Amino acid sequence: MIDRNSVWTGGCLCGSRRYEFEGDPPHSGYCHCNMCKRATGGAFAVLVQARRDKLRWTKEQPGVYRSSPIATRGFCPECGSPLFLQYDNDDLIRLTVGSLDRPENVQPAGHYGVESRVAWADIGAGLPEEETKENPSPRG
Repeated sequence: MIDRNSVWTGGCLCGSRRYEFEGDPPHSGYCHCNMCKRATGGAFAVLVQARRDKLRWTKEQPGVYRSSPIATRGFCPECGSPLFLQYDNDDLIRLTVGSLDRPENVQPAGHYGVESRVAWADIGAGLPEEETKENPSPRG
């Protein structure tokens, strides 16, 4: 595991969007909600939390899409990589673990949106589970 107060780095597939943030090993978890599935193109998303005031884009800013009335999502307009989920009025930003340079240094701590989990997504057994608290869109 990375030392406390480490610098975490990451970016998109093509490398045109890069970021870094400092801090303790961040909280991470699986999200099974339908919006995260659609946004990432996977059966679930794995997201890692960072403080917005600690995140710095070291290359170009990502594109941003308002994915619901309560959140935006960031992506690379060049290669399409999903980069983050940002709830309105939240001091945290949730970066996609797959965009980290060292995703192996993150350990998911729970599941969110379990009511939408696909049956064959057999991961993270025994971790805490939580149902989605908001339903921001009729799509999911």
